Amino acid sequence: MPDLPLTVLALLCLAALLAGWIDAVVGGGGLLLLPALLLGAPHVPAAQCLGTNKAVAIVGTTGAAVTYVRRAPVRVGLAVRIGLAALAGSMGGAFFAAGLSSEVLRPVILVVLLGVAAFVLLRPSFGTGPAPEGPVRRARIVAAVVLVGGGIGFYDGLFGPGTGTFLVLALTAVLHLDLVTASATAKVVNVCTNAGALAMFAHQGNVLWRLAALMAVFNLVGGMLGARMALRKGAGFVRGVLLVVVFSLVAKLAFDQWA
Repeated sequence: MPDLPLTVLALLCLAALLAGWIDAVVGGGGLLLLPALLLGAPHVPAAQCLGTNKAVAIVGTTGAAVTYVRRAPVRVGLAVRIGLAALAGSMGGAFFAAGLSSEVLRPVILVVLLGVAAFVLLRPSFGTGPAPEGPVRRARIVAAVVLVGGGIGFYDGLFGPGTGTFLVLALTAVLHLDLVTASATAKVVNVCTNAGALAMFAHQGNVLWRLAALMAVFNLVGGMLGARMALRKGAGFVRGVLLVVVFSLVAKLAFDQWA
């Protein structure tokens, strides 16, 4: 573990707690956790911050996924299929990432996110209806696996910011899920993608395991609290958090692009 002051360790643990909560409700916890690691441990190589971030995040994501599966109508088999497609897509995205500048993608993602925010604001009923009962149409399953899993997985490997949020929105649109069930399904998908990324970082020796273990405890608590709050307060609460996260992501990308 890097030699960090106690106050920095405390702030990193607090960031892990809040990131777990945000990620469990609507995705996007990495917007807080990764910058906290980069700022709190400036002398640690970026690759080790990325690997440590994944080691922390997978614990909170797993805790949130287990909480959701126990209490929400999650189709685990479908979620795992989407997750495996996302894992394959992220590997493909990572393959092409070295040859593509992030400056090219940021303006495109900014426009997409602003469009998402406008859509959610203008459609107050989006994701607030009950999740459909009975079997899901085969065409929607194929679309979810290929477009949501493969497409967003590719984006995650290529660029990454806001992947969890995009998963929630896409699952809501494609499978007609309510936002709570979409968040629950997205957590199962996230476990699959995080596991693949963590395995690669661990193989490369880019995980600070002791720091990750400490932060993971707080991330787990935040993830379980966030999942329980989302289940208790319902889709309207998730919608509000979703808008906050989307606008936060827009602000971060804009800052990275022009500051």
